[in-house]
Amino acid sequence: MAEQIRIGDVAPRVHYVAAAGQTVFIYPFPLFEASDLEVRVDSQLLTSGYSVDGVGNSDGGLVTFASPVTAGAQVLLRRRIAIERTTDFQPNGLLRANTLNSELDRQTAALQEVADDTSTAIRLNPGEAGGRLHLPLKVARANRILGFDDVGDVTIFSRDDATLSAPFPGGVPRSVGDKLAERLSARDFGAIGDGVTDDTAALQAAMSAASAGGKHLEIIEGSYRITRPISIGGSFVGLTMRGTIVYDATDNVPALTIGDDGTAKNGQRLLEGLRVVRKTISDWSSEGSMGLLLRNLDGCYVEIRQVEGFTIGVRCLGDGRGFQENLIFLGRIVNNRIGVDLRTNTASGWNTSNRFHGGQFSVGSTLYQTLDRFGVRLSAEPGAYVAHNRQVFDGPSFALQGRNSTAFVGIPFLSEVSSRAIIARDVRMEACSAFVARHTSNAQDHLYEVAWASQGYGVSVDYTATSNRVGAVVRALHQAAAHREATRIVADVGNLRSAAIRWNATDIGFEKLACLSTNVSGTPSKVADFAFPALDSYGLTSRGAMLTGGRGLGFLVDTRVCREFSLAVDADNPRLIVQCFDANMALLTADNGNLVRASGMSMTYVAGPRWWQGNADLNDDGLTRLQVIRLEAQVAYAIIGVARVGTDYEVRAMRLSCDPAYSPPVLYGLPDLPHGVRELKAEVAWDPPSIAAGASATLNVSCPGVRPGDFVQAAFSLSTSGIVFLANVGAQDVITVTAWNRATTAIDLAAGTVRVRAVKT
Repeated sequence: MAEQIRIGDVAPRVHYVAAAGQTVFIYPFPLFEASDLEVRVDSQLLTSGYSVDGVGNSDGGLVTFASPVTAGAQVLLRRRIAIERTTDFQPNGLLRANTLNSELDRQTAALQEVADDTSTAIRLNPGEAGGRLHLPLKVARANRILGFDDVGDVTIFSRDDATLSAPFPGGVPRSVGDKLAERLSARDFGAIGDGVTDDTAALQAAMSAASAGGKHLEIIEGSYRITRPISIGGSFVGLTMRGTIVYDATDNVPALTIGDDGTAKNGQRLLEGLRVVRKTISDWSSEGSMGLLLRNLDGCYVEIRQVEGFTIGVRCLGDGRGFQENLIFLGRIVNNRIGVDLRTNTASGWNTSNRFHGGQFSVGSTLYQTLDRFGVRLSAEPGAYVAHNRQVFDGPSFALQGRNSTAFVGIPFLSEVSSRAIIARDVRMEACSAFVARHTSNAQDHLYEVAWASQGYGVSVDYTATSNRVGAVVRALHQAAAHREATRIVADVGNLRSAAIRWNATDIGFEKLACLSTNVSGTPSKVADFAFPALDSYGLTSRGAMLTGGRGLGFLVDTRVCREFSLAVDADNPRLIVQCFDANMALLTADNGNLVRASGMSMTYVAGPRWWQGNADLNDDGLTRLQVIRLEAQVAYAIIGVARVGTDYEVRAMRLSCDPAYSPPVLYGLPDLPHGVRELKAEVAWDPPSIAAGASATLNVSCPGVRPGDFVQAAFSLSTSGIVFLANVGAQDVITVTAWNRATTAIDLAAGTVRVRAVKT
């Protein structure tokens, strides 16, 4: 050495955070040998890959790495010399100063290292008197908890005896075991959550423990790979997930089942952060492929963050009892053929009164482009309870990729049951089909409020051939929404008594209405064969008309554009009827399919009168008075009205309405359809002969429907000077016109047109 090492008051260690590209680091303490320096990078001890300069210098030196240390790495340089004596002084021998100094330097350096080590150790405060701080024997401390007794000495406790005092007023000491057992963690049972390890057994063990002990289970951050289905039920009180369950199997079974089946009531559970994804997306061929199966939940709080890649994302099942009164928050429901399925499994199960908030229902744009997909489905096993009711959806968003496809549809809601009072508010439809819902059975009283849709206000409900109810309201919030909120009256007979037409001594007709019969003779096939101007057996009352003897009344309306109508009738328990015709006004029967649906009752085809007839009277007692009628596209014309089926009843007023987006024509008083008018008209060309003074000439004008007793008038298209035109009913269907010359000279009128008019009382 050039000079004696000086051991200054400096710590024998230094820490660095490596900068990008850094290779050189300073150690500010002296070394006796290069091997005295310990080098660690991110806690890893290195024995090579660097060089040490400055050995023997009192101020330290440099460590140079062969390659740059990773940016941000923790670099530790510390002196660690061997605790040994390397010199020996002989009695009466020569005491060399350098040897003595070196020995003292090493002892001082070693003491510095001891001081550095003890500076980070737990030790008594200098102001405290000594106590018993040594560890108990190994045998005594095994499976015990280390702690301090009431005087602060080290002692050991059993897990049950060890207590913690609550750091707040009024708290009581509790055992450590009791504190740790407040909630179960999946990690307590060996779950890893690295996305690679099979955590099936660990998660199931944790769930079984929560079920048996009535505990709340936590699954902390991580990806928990499972290869078999898992479930939690029994007396568990809740489940919180901050991690993700990854289902890595091809079995068509629910990945995670929550809640017991049968008649068990799984009430007031807390389910937070549920997140289940399938490692590979299901092929959508089996409905057994399910992400979450929630059974018999009652009054629970449910938060679903993500379910992805299954045929059915989430199934809410009422089994031997109900799935009801739950508050459910939906997150990402992605790449499932059916996002959420509200289902019943038995006749004694039900599914009702649940409120759903949010939900991002989406499917990849290229995924399974031949398969239909739906956001929410209401369904039931054969023979199970079907009256799912009062399900409310707030603010769901759907992007199902069905808008421009003819091979498949993407529809937000599908009802396969007799659901009631399903309310969907603030719905968003992006890249969906032009239907907010499809109904395949007896669904009624649904309200769909579409806040935004690719189709604007061109959104409706798709009723399939198997559905026999209508009545869903689609409220599209668009610039046309205000117009559609109104109701358009298509035809109105405000008082049947005043609208009655005495056609002849026995037959009566009514303004704007076709007279109908339950028994039409011959082989009728066209509208005119069924829509009579008048019939017998109607009884007039002081306020209306009595329908007796199988009679009916109806409006004949053009239905080629407008498909839905509502009929309001002031009557004593009337019976709804609808008769259908094609674009050529030819009769359509049940052979043409189920052409008519009503909102609150079944419509059955009756072969005798050849019309569809409601299965119940229209009244408030049965909640059947207000009906919406929907007609299939092949129905171009329809007679919509009422008929006498069981008992006679009085009809006082009838009104037919439709969506104000349409204004369908009502057909009556036409040359080929003369029903529904009180006033009959006809005209014919006539060149009267020269009529002598005081003489007359006559002409018979055909006017179908005219009967003796009708009021009749006649007029001529030219100035008649002294000739007066008179009219009388010459015979049935004939008006006789008389031209009487009141002048004193003969008059020869030019050719013109005779017009006649008959008014029935």
